[in-house]
Amino acid sequence: MSRPVRVRFAPSPTGLLHIGVAHTALFNWLFARKEHGSFLLRVEDTDTERSRQEWVEVIFDGLRWLGMDWDEEVVYQSHRVDRHQSQADALVEAGRAYRCYYLPEELEATRKEALAEGRSWRNDRRYADISDSEAEALEAAGRRPVIRLKIPEGRTVFQDRILGEIAVENETIDDFVIVRSNGTPLYHLAVVVDDADMNISHVIRGIDHVTNTPKHIQLFRALGAEVPEFAHLPSILGEDKKKLSKRHGAVSVTEYRDAGYLSDAVVNFLSLLGWQTGDDQEYFTRAEIMERFSLDQVHKRDTVFDLRKFEWLNGQHIMARSNEELWTLAQPYLSRAGLVAGGNGRDGDHDYALEVVGLLRERCRTLADFAVQGRFFFTDDFAYNPKAVRKHWAKEPEAVTERLGWLRAEFEALDELDTEAAEGVIRGLSERHRLKAAQFIHPCRVALTGEMAGPSLFHLIAVLGRVTCVERLGKAQDRLPAIVDQAAVAEG
Repeated sequence: MSRPVRVRFAPSPTGLLHIGVAHTALFNWLFARKEHGSFLLRVEDTDTERSRQEWVEVIFDGLRWLGMDWDEEVVYQSHRVDRHQSQADALVEAGRAYRCYYLPEELEATRKEALAEGRSWRNDRRYADISDSEAEALEAAGRRPVIRLKIPEGRTVFQDRILGEIAVENETIDDFVIVRSNGTPLYHLAVVVDDADMNISHVIRGIDHVTNTPKHIQLFRALGAEVPEFAHLPSILGEDKKKLSKRHGAVSVTEYRDAGYLSDAVVNFLSLLGWQTGDDQEYFTRAEIMERFSLDQVHKRDTVFDLRKFEWLNGQHIMARSNEELWTLAQPYLSRAGLVAGGNGRDGDHDYALEVVGLLRERCRTLADFAVQGRFFFTDDFAYNPKAVRKHWAKEPEAVTERLGWLRAEFEALDELDTEAAEGVIRGLSERHRLKAAQFIHPCRVALTGEMAGPSLFHLIAVLGRVTCVERLGKAQDRLPAIVDQAAVAEG
C-alpha cells in the first residue's frame, strides 16, 4: 500500500481498559511505530447511557502507563454526529441508501413468511423508490424511517492481512440500517465515516469484527472513500478455552498494574498473544519488540492467556531492574501494607532498603510480593507460619528452644554479624553439638522470619543485623511453647 500508514485505536468508554482491548491497542501501536506511521486515538462515546468521562480518563491513563503514545488530537465520535448524519443523507441523495418505512412488526411478519417458505430473507426495498408525496403521507401517519444501505449484487472480496482472502456473497448481506428512526447513526456508519475522514490506512481489530467487514467495505465504496487494509487479531481465551472474562481472574490493565505487574512485562506478554516470533525467545524488552514485530507474523489461531507465563515474565522484568528502581516501584506496596514510611526502609535507612530488595528480587513475581515476602525485614510484627512451626519446632520443642538460646548467645557476643560470621556460628555449633547444620538453620529461620522458606538465611541474618536477630531469637525462646500449641490447634 502506497498511502501513509495511519491506524486507530477506538475504545468505548464504558468501563476499565480490558486486557483484550489493550492487546488490540498494542498491535496497532507496534505496527504504526514499526512502519513509521501514525497511531490515532478515537473515543467511540456515542452510547450516551453507558459512556462516562471518568472511563475515558481511565483508558488514557492505562495507555500512558503501557507507554502507548498517540499522535494528533483525540477524536470524540460523539462530536461528529452531524457529520455522520450528513453523510447518510448524501448516500440517500446519491441513491446508495434509502429511507425504509417498514414497521418492526411488518418486517418480522415478512421474515416469518420467508422462513415458512424455506426462503432466505432480505429486505424487499418496498420503500426504496417511493415518491416524496408517498414519504410525506407515511410520516404524516406517524411512521419514522430508518436509513438502509443498498447492497449491490455480486460478492465482497477482501484480503485480510492475517486471515487471508475472504469472500462473501452479497445476497447474504441485508440492506442494513445505518441511521435509526430517531435520526441517530449506528456503529457501522459512524466507524466508517470516521475511518474515512481520518484517512485510516489499516484497520487492525479483533476477529469478532470480521463479520462486520463486508458491510464496512460496502459503506466505504458507497461513500467513494478508499478502502483500508484489514487485519483481524486472534481471540484471547482463558485456560479453559473460553472467552477471557472475570472468572479467569483480573481482566483489566488497571487491575494488573495495581497487583504489581510492570508495564514492560504487560507489553511483553500481550505481544506474545498471537505474534509468532520465529524462535523460542519469550522475554523481550520493549525496544526488542518494536524492532522485531511484524503484522505478517501474527497467526490466526485463538491464543490462550497463560497466567503462569505472565507471572514468570513479570519476574524476569523485575530481575532486569536495578535495586534502586525496584525499591521505587515496590515502595507503594510496602507503604500500603504499613511497612515503610517516608520513602525508606527500617529507621529511614535507604541502604538497608536496597539490601532487602536485592535479597528478595529473585523470589518476587510481582511488586506486591515484596510486601508479602519482605514483611519480616520491616517489622517485628509478623505471624509464625503454623506449617513452619509444626515442621521445625513442634517435633522437639525443648531441644529447639535450647538451640535458639545457643544461637542467641553466640550472636550477641559478636561485634559484627555479617554473612560469614552467621555461617561460622551455625557451622561451629553444629560441629560442637554433633548436630546437622539444618537443625539450627530451619528453627532459626522460623524464629527470624516466621516462615519455612525465603532468601539465604546467612544473608538475611546479615541484613537484619545483630540487634534484631538477638531480639527475635529471645522472643522465639520465650514464646515457643505457646506458638507450638497454637500451631497444633490450627492443624486440628
